[in-house]
Amino acid sequence: MARGSGPAKRSVIDWFIHSEVTGSIILLVCTATALAWANSPWAEVYFGLAHTKVTIGLGSHAFALSLQHWINDGLMTVFFFVVGLEIKRELSVGHLASAHRAALPIAAAVGGMLAPALIYASQNWGGPGSRGWGVPMATDIAFALGILALLGSRVPMPLKVFLTALAIADDLGAVLVIALFYTAQIRWAALVLAVGLLVVVALMIRRDVRQPIPYAVLFVGIWASVFASGVHATVAGILIALLVPVRPRLTAVDFLERVMSGLDALRASGFTRDSVVSNETELDALAALDDAATEMRPPGLTMERFLHPIQALVILPLFAFFNAGVSLGGRGWDALAEPITLGIIGGLVIGKLVGVFLLSWLTVRAGYASLPDGVGWAQVAGIGLLAGVGFTMSLFVSELAFGAGSQLDSAKLGILVASLAAGLTGYLVLRIALAGAPARSG
Repeated sequence: MARGSGPAKRSVIDWFIHSEVTGSIILLVCTATALAWANSPWAEVYFGLAHTKVTIGLGSHAFALSLQHWINDGLMTVFFFVVGLEIKRELSVGHLASAHRAALPIAAAVGGMLAPALIYASQNWGGPGSRGWGVPMATDIAFALGILALLGSRVPMPLKVFLTALAIADDLGAVLVIALFYTAQIRWAALVLAVGLLVVVALMIRRDVRQPIPYAVLFVGIWASVFASGVHATVAGILIALLVPVRPRLTAVDFLERVMSGLDALRASGFTRDSVVSNETELDALAALDDAATEMRPPGLTMERFLHPIQALVILPLFAFFNAGVSLGGRGWDALAEPITLGIIGGLVIGKLVGVFLLSWLTVRAGYASLPDGVGWAQVAGIGLLAGVGFTMSLFVSELAFGAGSQLDSAKLGILVASLAAGLTGYLVLRIALAGAPARSG
């Protein structure tokens, strides 16, 4: 998020929040549809569709994956690319860029990852579900911000910023967990090739190469290399995103000089709507203004804005539709008593609240950070509960942890129940905590 205060800063934050809110509604619809279909008389059609094989490639160099895996390993790479852009923006110029501003959301994110993992491990230590400790560590930023938006204008902007920064720091932790602990076997030759291609991309960016086709070819090559290496393919999205510049190509002085030069040329030529049709000097001045504006737009934020609607309205709904469909198989409420399910529910609902609140309180008490203006501890508790809405990332990690089978079904059930409980209780706690707060404009 941009430095400074006022409308410029708020517009970026508001754009980010509202882009997530719309997607959360579509996610909810896709999730409900998947659950209903997976437990209907037509369940075989749903699971058959998810496991339909799709082959992409030429000859022996082809990838044959199920439709669900293409979404999880392919399309979700775009989601992780956007996550990587968000992380780099926050680390470079946002609320994670300075130690004092970063201390509180990072502490909250760390607490919100450790406590759920410990609660889950206490239920599953040494058992068949022990590998799933990473499932309740994640926060779904789209659903969390969507629920926060339901509280309207009484929510102080610093509270929205705190939740956003916490969730982005949480995403960074989740990516590290996936890369370090959910990689079965590394094929070093493929990984070295991926690193080499990343170096080529970095050199192209440094030399200001702007043609999109070479980048597209290299990005596909990086994805394929990471996929072949054994590291989860979506990590390629994060690695590529970290190379994208987050600052403009021009300095503010250069931009203003070019703009003033272009405007002076237009004023001197007697610029009108009719004259521009045939006056080459005016066309050149307009082209210079357009080039200056293009080079002043931060590449990372520009790509983030372009891709957010795609990942929020297409990719994540597809992921939810093909991954949230869990068949209860007649188990009913007995399924909630299974260790995997209990561990995930306890981790997301209780662990997130305890971890976020406790680490935030300790960090403030130790003097390393302070609460944002207008934010009280009751509101922090509400944010801790909203952080327990795991959904997208939790479903993703559960696929890596368990693969297909009854354990995965138990994990999905726990994620859905916990996310619903955390979302409802978080909403109620924040509604009470903000009851006396004045409505805010903008």
